[in-house]
Amino acid sequence: SKTGYYDILEVAPSATQAQIKTAYYKQSFLYHPDRNAGSETATGRFSEISEAYTVLGNKTLRKKYDRGLLSLSDLVGAGCPPGKSVMGADGREKIYNFDAFFKSHYQEQLRREKEIRIRRDEFLKHQTETFEEKKLDWLVEMGIGLMVTLAAVLWISMKA
Repeated sequence: SKTGYYDILEVAPSATQAQIKTAYYKQSFLYHPDRNAGSETATGRFSEISEAYTVLGNKTLRKKYDRGLLSLSDLVGAGCPPGKSVMGADGREKIYNFDAFFKSHYQEQLRREKEIRIRRDEFLKHQTETFEEKKLDWLVEMGIGLMVTLAAVLWISMKA
C-alpha cells in the first residue's frame, strides 16, 4: 500500500525525519536478530523495518515512495552497494547485510557501552582494593595498639 512503510514504522506519512529515525531505532532494537536469536518472526520483522527505514530515512527515496515511483532497483541500490550483495542460506540474494548495517547504526552505542563496562569493572576493582587496604590498615592499627598495651603492661609489671 501507499502507506505500507509508514505503517511498518508506525509513523504518520507527515512524520519528520527525526520521528522516522526514532521509530526505526526503537523497533530495530526490539526486533534485531541478535536480540531474538532463532526467531524467524523477529528476523522478518527486522528486515521489514530496515527496508522501510532505508526508504523513509532517505529523502530522495521517500519522495519517490510518496509519489508511487519507487522501484525495486532503488531498494537494492540503497540497501547494498553494487557488487557487494550477500547470499542467504537459501542461495537467494539478500538485500541487506545485517552485520554492516548493525555496525553502521550501533557502533557508537556499542563502543560507549564497552567503555562503561570497563570503567565499572575498574571502579569495582578499585573499591575491592580499597576495602582490602582498609582492612589491612585496621589490622596493623590493632596490632600496634596491642603491642603498645602489652609494652605498657610489661613496663608497669617491671616497676612494681
